[in-house]
Amino acid sequence: MKDRKLEMTEILDWLAEDRMASQEQLDIMRDLAHRFPGRHPLTVIAERNWQHPESGKRLTLDALTEWLANRLDLECYHVDPLRLDVARACEVMPYAYAERFNALPVEVRDKEILVATAEPFLQSWNKELSQLQGKPIRCVLANPEDIGRFRIEFYNMAKSVFGAEKDSGNKRGGAQSLEQLMELSRSGKLEANDQHIVSIVDWLLQYAFEQRASDIHIEPRREFGNIRFRIDGVLHDVYQLPTAVLTPVTSRLKILARMDIAEKRRPQDGRIKTRDPDGGEIELRMSTMPTAFGEKLVMRIFDPEVLLKDFTQLGFDPQDEATWEHMTKQPNGIVLVTGPTGSGKTTTLYSTLKRLARPEVNVCTVEDPIELIEPSFNQMQANDALELGFADGIRTLLRQDPDIIMIGEIRDGHTAEMAVQAALTGHLVLSTLHTNDAPSSLTRLRDLGVPGYMLHSSLLGIIAQRLIRTLCPNCKRPAEIGDPEWEALTRGWKIKKPAQVNEPVGCLECRNTGFRGRVGIYEMLQVTPEVKELIGADAPLETVRKTAQKAGMRPLRLRGAQKVAAGLTTAEEVLRVVPPPDPGA
Repeated sequence: MKDRKLEMTEILDWLAEDRMASQEQLDIMRDLAHRFPGRHPLTVIAERNWQHPESGKRLTLDALTEWLANRLDLECYHVDPLRLDVARACEVMPYAYAERFNALPVEVRDKEILVATAEPFLQSWNKELSQLQGKPIRCVLANPEDIGRFRIEFYNMAKSVFGAEKDSGNKRGGAQSLEQLMELSRSGKLEANDQHIVSIVDWLLQYAFEQRASDIHIEPRREFGNIRFRIDGVLHDVYQLPTAVLTPVTSRLKILARMDIAEKRRPQDGRIKTRDPDGGEIELRMSTMPTAFGEKLVMRIFDPEVLLKDFTQLGFDPQDEATWEHMTKQPNGIVLVTGPTGSGKTTTLYSTLKRLARPEVNVCTVEDPIELIEPSFNQMQANDALELGFADGIRTLLRQDPDIIMIGEIRDGHTAEMAVQAALTGHLVLSTLHTNDAPSSLTRLRDLGVPGYMLHSSLLGIIAQRLIRTLCPNCKRPAEIGDPEWEALTRGWKIKKPAQVNEPVGCLECRNTGFRGRVGIYEMLQVTPEVKELIGADAPLETVRKTAQKAGMRPLRLRGAQKVAAGLTTAEEVLRVVPPPDPGA
């Protein structure tokens, strides 16, 4: 059969045969077809925003691609950029070749090469390419817009990496010792301002924003540099850079963050302000760490929009919000947020401070590092090198006529003592700790040397939190939950098991993970008169926990169970994130 492109008339005929659109819609489209020369028929039809006459579902480009694949007995392939070996795929065929035939190599397997195409009747290239690569080529049908977009992005990225590697004069994949890598970085063979390097860094940042990454990891290895994104709390491999290219990429990012690019033996911190693809302002906090094969660099992405989210969006239910508001609207006292790194403590604190920061209130913070610049706060960076620790910072802030003080973290006894003293002298103090649950914070503070009578007089409440992944609203489906899973979540609590929950499926929206986004779960310990009395008497932790639960505190796993019953997440996700209860809890 002679090579040819898909034609609008045949697509419309097939849609009519399969009753995918009304006759009126098809006739109108036939009359308009001549206005779209050179454009893919599926793209043009998808822009009409038609609905299926029977199901009422929109005929999106993805839906039309899937329909066409089924009709032509081809596999429908959804291009997931995070799962492609971009460098290897782009070596399969030249860009001009891929553009001419509207194709994109997507997988290089042991026994075959998978090529996504939007033109299934263009096949003349298949035999020639198969001979060149020494493997059979299997064509799959993919969304034409995805093919066009990723073809440009990935070939440009591959071109920049190849150009940078060529300029460096180093061959890809050569094993390097630590000493050789250090010498390479000093040699200056490849400039951080080289256009290829600039292009790689720009692509990397934009790509991270598009994929909703919260962190970017750039990790040197013996033979290559690994780039990973953390998305919804889980790390994904994204790209492998030649070692000779990784060093100038790291240097370029250090320049942007105003770090010392000559210093590679000591950890450094910095920050970058940039814009996402939609023009919104984004702040990145950078940290470097010397490793055996060079500098590891991690960028944490902070979206200022998070401060505009209300507490419902963060995962608070109405009772949580009322309790939290009662704690944080007191004129003085100390409120603690506890949980491991990455549990959302910073977001909770910043969102709270943003709400409390009125013109008549002086909000001051001491942080290490300053997570996010916020104009309505007075923020101070702790710096041990300048003998300005958290305790010294609190002492300084107390001379600044503050109303509200936020302490980045209580790490030692001196900081804990200063925080409590600040609360006792008429200030509202908010800070963080690292403990498994809210009641355990009392033990931690006692271990740091804060006596029970001082906590009795100053502590307003403690909130423990975790972030759990939420099910993708586009593909989740009803399911049943087993008795063991429900019992593990609700241990000791007589909570009726829901007749139906939801389970993950996987679709394009969630990159076939079944999850999209995260939400907080919270354990609220409010210091009631009964709890206060026990704290002052240094009562055992379990006594405090049981009294707090009688007053309304619900354990983290139980709060997770409520999210499961509401259809927002799964029991497995809650059990993965939330620690098991302490014995006897």
